[in-house]
Amino acid sequence: MPGRQDLPSTLQRSSDEAQRTWAKAHDSAVEEYGEGERAHRVAYGALKHTHEKVGDHWERKEKGRKDPSDPRSARPRQQGGRSGEGVDEQASKGHLYDLARRLDIGGRSRMSKSELLDAVRKANRSRTRASRSR
Repeated sequence: MPGRQDLPSTLQRSSDEAQRTWAKAHDSAVEEYGEGERAHRVAYGALKHTHEKVGDHWERKEKGRKDPSDPRSARPRQQGGRSGEGVDEQASKGHLYDLARRLDIGGRSRMSKSELLDAVRKANRSRTRASRSR
């Protein structure tokens, strides 16, 4: 596994399981493609199948689900697609509401599922930015 200082900052604040998942996929991708952006994309793609981003770290998906969390994770690289920024778009509205409550997102009770997804993404970006500046 790469040294702890080599892990992306959001993974340094995550569980050992998330770190192992990312590191194993990253190491395999480095062997296949070499070090660089592609290896990181592959590792995050693998991580998104079992974990979701919550604030400034990664947590196991709701009910331990194992499937792609956004269109980009579900397709081969050449086909592209939109990234969910680590938010599990397949999660239930109730789960997204609970995440919004944990992230202290105002107005969540009146939000639709798509609005909750957008609000959680925004809160995640904000928390990650704040954690990096510490």
